Amino acid sequence: MHSQAEDQPQPDTATAADEVLPQVVVQGASLTGATEGSNSYTKGAMGTATGLNLSVRDTPQSVSIVTRQRIEDQAMITVADALGGTIGISVKPVDRGRNQLSARGFDITNFQFDGIPMATGNIGIETGNTAMYDRIEVVRGATGLLGGAGDPSAAVNLVRKHADSKVFTGSVSAQLGSWKQRTGTVDLSTPLNQDGSVRGRFVASIGKQDAFIDLEHTDNKVFYGVVDADLGKSTRLSVGLSDQRDERNGVLWAGLPYWYTDGSRTDWDTAKTTATRWNQWDTHEQTAFINLQHTLANRWTLRADISHHRQNEDSKLLWVWGDPDRATGLGLQGLPYHYISDPKQTQVSASASGPFQLFGRNHELNVGLTHSRLTEGWSNRDLVGDMAPLPDFNHWDGSYPEPAMGPRYQGSRGTTEQSGLYGAARLQFTDALKAIVGGRVSNWQRDEEAAAWTASAYQIDHKRVFTPYAGLVYDLAPQTSAYASYTDQFKPQTNRDRNGAYLDPLEGKSYEAGLKGEFLDGKLNASAAVFRTEQSNFAVADVGFFVPGTTNPAFRTAQGVTVKGYEMEVNGDLARNWNVSLGWTHFSAKDADGVDVAVDHARKQLKLFTKYTLQGDLSGLSFGGGVNWEGDRPASATNPATGATEKVGQGAYALVDVMARYAFDNKLSLQLNVSNLTDKKYRSGSYWWGAPYTYGQPRKVLLTMDYRF
Repeated sequence: MHSQAEDQPQPDTATAADEVLPQVVVQGASLTGATEGSNSYTKGAMGTATGLNLSVRDTPQSVSIVTRQRIEDQAMITVADALGGTIGISVKPVDRGRNQLSARGFDITNFQFDGIPMATGNIGIETGNTAMYDRIEVVRGATGLLGGAGDPSAAVNLVRKHADSKVFTGSVSAQLGSWKQRTGTVDLSTPLNQDGSVRGRFVASIGKQDAFIDLEHTDNKVFYGVVDADLGKSTRLSVGLSDQRDERNGVLWAGLPYWYTDGSRTDWDTAKTTATRWNQWDTHEQTAFINLQHTLANRWTLRADISHHRQNEDSKLLWVWGDPDRATGLGLQGLPYHYISDPKQTQVSASASGPFQLFGRNHELNVGLTHSRLTEGWSNRDLVGDMAPLPDFNHWDGSYPEPAMGPRYQGSRGTTEQSGLYGAARLQFTDALKAIVGGRVSNWQRDEEAAAWTASAYQIDHKRVFTPYAGLVYDLAPQTSAYASYTDQFKPQTNRDRNGAYLDPLEGKSYEAGLKGEFLDGKLNASAAVFRTEQSNFAVADVGFFVPGTTNPAFRTAQGVTVKGYEMEVNGDLARNWNVSLGWTHFSAKDADGVDVAVDHARKQLKLFTKYTLQGDLSGLSFGGGVNWEGDRPASATNPATGATEKVGQGAYALVDVMARYAFDNKLSLQLNVSNLTDKKYRSGSYWWGAPYTYGQPRKVLLTMDYRF
């Protein structure tokens, strides 16, 4: 979706009159500016925010990069693990399959693969294995310039590994961990012809494990392959496939009851589950992609991408809800679901990026076209007859009988098409002042078919929706800058007004200002920012009016949510052998009436992880540790016995993680990770639909043996 010439521009040494333009090249051996092998917790440049190859310091939004080194140091096995360690991001499990991801009070719905937007299904992209990724880039705030429709929360860009090596190289690792975790991973790179101009890379990870929750067992398999070919000195072609299967048995769906019938609160063992022995939740996710980059003689880079993403979700689950009697454990209700979904998305994009000269100064421009088509829907089977009463939940062992189910029916089905024309420019007004300006024009259309949950087919169509982008960066000193930005994002909605027309899209406007620093020759990035996000066109009931020809209540638009807050972050290397990632965020999120929203997410977060590698006689020994602290969550609910509104959000808590690694030589290493060192018991999940919740993971021990060659 954007050109990623990640190499840093060379410093200007000429005068304004005969200034030499910075060199822009196709990376050749480093298509994506890989962090792999850098031993660093930061990266020099990224294009996730604007498509321009900007340093972290010159990007006028809050950005975070989880490098390959940090992924390995903290044993971040899934994308959700990595996001959970990213400042400003909140990851709250809904159950043992789904997660609620949030930033700045809004759900995160914008994901990218190598800068190409992709939709996520009911079980999201965040459950994916990190074995195939070089790094994860996050831009907080509205990101509509490249992403189009979505929420003004954050964009998450998953940057794949590539075949950069012209010699045979690779690694083999084995992991043993708590709850019978066993995982083996192979990562191989090799030249495919004599001069190494065509190279291949293959990653496979196969694992199985139980869980800290009773009954649950998961088998997972991940395969990823890519071929990178240099088609001459100026052209590079990348073709790849990925395939991930997760088979979950005895898996918890929804959560645990929060209240007893007498109004007191439950306090289950962390292993407690509502799952049955016949529960299953299987997913199969496949992605294919082609990327072509070519550098012209004028140092402009042309890029074209086509990708296809498919996810299949097949589940057989029991939903349990209600308030049990404290003494007897009776009183819960259940409903089975046999849910299948199969979202498919195809994305095509083309872009051109490069330098130009105007008024004696160097500038950069990126322009592009994108088109995506997403087809999604779900089917289900309903219960036949009556459910057998649920037994005493105090002694639940999952042996509840599987009920009879009726024929499969289509619950919903629809197609979303989105196309966009975008452009962004980095304008160098003076030696110290630069502007990043741009915009996007989008066409968005949803065609919903008639189905069991859709009474009649309908179409929502928004044309020529303009999304602006504006930022200023001013260099205060050689290593520090001040910046300010305005970004925008729209999100279509399905509610209709009293005239039968669909409401205008939600519009999220993000304002941000801050300071950024780049120290130690770019090895350490620091930032501090204040932000404000306003979401307008929020749907509220138009009391007394109905959609013409229906009994459906009509809606009107109103001012929606306002989010205000600040963030501070430091990422990188304090010294040659000392890595650090440190961040703090604090925000408020309220609706037009001043009522808290996004109440399942803490308003304050502190995230720290640091690692030091010893030298001298203790060379090869590394120690690391950190803490993730978050404040209270402002959720409240009605007590079923008293009718009073009570605070139910998880209170403040801290999780401590530690690691140690010993490298026997430059090939073989042994690493120990202990997460939640103090074995803190806490509720990690969202409070939703009758107040179920899930517990967070207790203390976990993971041992990794890694051999590289």
